[in-house]
Amino acid sequence: MRVLLLHCDWIEYEPRKKALEEAEEIKEGSRRLEEVLAVFITVEKDDDEEVVERASTEILNVFHEVKAERILLYPWAHLSSRLKSPDKALYIIKLLEKKIKGKNIEVYRAPFGWYKALRLSVKGHPLAELSREIRGEGEEKTVAPKVKKKYVIVTPEGREIDPVKADLSSFNPEFQVLVRKEALGEKLPGGKSTILDYLKRFEFEWEPFSDYGHMRLGPYAALIFDLVSEYSREIAGDLGVPLFEVKGTAFFDLKMKPVREHAELYGDRLYTLKTDKGEMILRYAACHQQFALIKDWNLSYRNLPFGAFEVADSYRYEQSGETELCFRLRRFYMPDLHIFVKDEDEAKKWLLRIHEKIMDEMKKLGRNYELLVNVVTPQQYDRYRSFIVEIAQRIKKPLLVAIYPASGLSYYWTINIEYHILDLLGRPREVGTVQIDIGNAKRFGIKYVGENGEEKYPVILHTAIIGSIERFIYAVFDTALHKKRPMLPVWLSPIQVRILPVSSKHLPYANEIALKLESLSFRVDIDDTERSLSRKIVDAEREWIPYILVVGDKEYERRTITVRRRKDGRQVEMTVNELIEELQEETRGYPRRRAYFGRYVSLRPGFIKWQ
Repeated sequence: MRVLLLHCDWIEYEPRKKALEEAEEIKEGSRRLEEVLAVFITVEKDDDEEVVERASTEILNVFHEVKAERILLYPWAHLSSRLKSPDKALYIIKLLEKKIKGKNIEVYRAPFGWYKALRLSVKGHPLAELSREIRGEGEEKTVAPKVKKKYVIVTPEGREIDPVKADLSSFNPEFQVLVRKEALGEKLPGGKSTILDYLKRFEFEWEPFSDYGHMRLGPYAALIFDLVSEYSREIAGDLGVPLFEVKGTAFFDLKMKPVREHAELYGDRLYTLKTDKGEMILRYAACHQQFALIKDWNLSYRNLPFGAFEVADSYRYEQSGETELCFRLRRFYMPDLHIFVKDEDEAKKWLLRIHEKIMDEMKKLGRNYELLVNVVTPQQYDRYRSFIVEIAQRIKKPLLVAIYPASGLSYYWTINIEYHILDLLGRPREVGTVQIDIGNAKRFGIKYVGENGEEKYPVILHTAIIGSIERFIYAVFDTALHKKRPMLPVWLSPIQVRILPVSSKHLPYANEIALKLESLSFRVDIDDTERSLSRKIVDAEREWIPYILVVGDKEYERRTITVRRRKDGRQVEMTVNELIEELQEETRGYPRRRAYFGRYVSLRPGFIKWQ
C-alpha cells in the first residue's frame, strides 16, 4: 500500500463521473472538511489484513503528531501501477476505515471509483506532506530514495555561483535551460515533437500487444538499431582498454543481498515479477550480470584496468503517461561498459578519457552537450571540486553540479555525469553518461590481488558512451530535423542509394550498378515501379535517401549516373566509381550492414508508412 499524507487547513471534493463500473453508489455530493489529515491511498496487489493493520498504525501516528482533528481516506490509484482489483481494493480501504474508527477517531472516506473535482489547502509545516509505503513482513521493499539536492554552477575559472541568484542571461541558451529545469525546478514548455512523427515513418512504433513503453521495429528501424549497436561496440573498443564482451540474463533474485541492496536505490522504477523461486527484478542495466559474473574471476593488479561490455536489454518501470518513443521506454538497450581500475585516482584518469570520447561522439553529429554533474555528498563534493573544475576547463564553459545531502543512503557512486542535448522543443535530454562506482565491487564480492598479495576491491567506471541505443537514435533524428534538408548520416540511412530507371529498358543497367555497390556493402535499391520519374523522386526524398541515381539513355550510353545529392541539394553527373569514392569517404569509420529488405521497391509489402 502506498499513501500520501497531507495535513490540510481544508479540503473539498465533489464526485463528477464514474471512473469504474464498480464505482460505489454515492449518497451525497460535495464535501468540505476543515483541519483534516487527508490520506491518499493506493491499494496494491499484495495488500492484505496485515498491511491494513500496519497502515492504520502509521496513519494514526502521523494524525496524532500533526494534531489534526479528523481523517479523510481518499482512494487514489496513481501512486503505483501494481493495483489490486477494484472490488478487493475497496474491501481493503473499508477495512482500514473500520480500523481507524475503532480508535474513536472522526473518519471520512471519499467515494471509490469516481472522478472527483478536488481543492485543498496544505499547511506549511515540515510534517504537512509525507509519503509512506506499507508492506507485509514477507514482502521485499524497494523504495526509491527521495532526496533534496543543492545546486551550484561551477565555471572554468573555479567560481561557484548559486543558480537562484545567478544572471542566467550571461550563459549560453542551452545551459540556461538546463539550469532552469534542474536547479530552479521550472516547468518547461511542452508539446508534441515532430521527431515522433518521423520515428514512426521509419518504423519505430509502440507495440499495441505489449505493455506501455515497449517498441517494435520494422525493417528500416531494425537496421538503424543494429548499426548503432555495432557502432557502440566499436567505440567502446576504441578506448584502449582490454575489453571482454559478455552476455547473460535479465532476471535477478531479490533475495540475493547484492541484488536487493542495488535495487533499493531504484525503487518504483524496477520491473518485478513473481516466479516459483520467488520475486525477481528485471535488470536496470548490465550491472547485475557483469558483476555477478566477474566476482568469479581470479583478478590480479596485472589484469587492471580492463572493461566488460554488453548491449544489455534493460527495464525501467517508467510512468505510462511519460513514455516517449526512443527516449523514455520501459524496455530499452544499453551499451553498458564497465571499466575496472585499481583506485579512485586511476578512475579519474579514465573518466576524463571517457568524457572526451562522449563529447567527441556528439560533435560528430554536429551537436554539443551541456553537463549536469551529480555528487553523492557535500564531503565528496569537497574531494572532487578541483576535478570538477578541470572538467569545466576542458569543455571551456560552466557546468551544473547537483550535490546530494549526506542522507545515509548507500549510494554506490561518488560522481555521476549526465550529458544533455537540447531537443527541438527546447528540453534538456540526457544521452551520454559516466560515473565512478566505489560500492558495487564490495557489494558483489569482486576482488583483486594487489602487488603485495593483499586483497582489494577495484573501483568501477560505468558508462554508456553514446547513451542507450534508442536515445542515441532519438538524438540522430532530432539533429536531422534541425537541418533545412533533414537526413540521417549516410552510414545510418536504411537506404544509402536508390536507383531510378527512366523506363523498364534501363533496368539491366540499374541492376549492374546495384550489384557493384552491394559488393562493397552499400545498401541500394531500385524503384522499378510503373510510376513517373517525378513521383519516384518525391518518394525517395521523403525517405531522406542520401543519393538518388537516375539512369536513362544518356547515362547508359556514357556509362555514367545522374546523382541527386541530398545533403547539398545538387544534381551532378558522375561515374559509378566516383560515387563509390564519395560513399567510402562518407561512411569511413562506421559499421556497414546489408539491407534488411529486397532490392526492388515493387516487391515490398508496403511497410513504409508514407508510400
